[in-house]
Amino acid sequence: MDCAPLTATSAATTVRVRDGQPLLTDGPAAELREQVGGYAIIDCPDLDDALKWAVAMPAARDCSVEVRAIVDTGGGR
Repeated sequence: MDCAPLTATSAATTVRVRDGQPLLTDGPAAELREQVGGYAIIDCPDLDDALKWAVAMPAARDCSVEVRAIVDTGGGR
């Protein structure tokens, strides 16, 4: 089991794909009243790689994908 906080929603990048084109927006994907439909943890070397993965996710075509980093707490395994 692992546990760590995510970076603030203000540091998120929201990914949507509309008409086959990726749309990237700084900031959170959802308003507070909206629900999280799930999550994926993907180990990426940088934000650009994470955004490529997010664009490929089916949810980006119908909804949106919020990309946030996991905070390094220095705990290590």
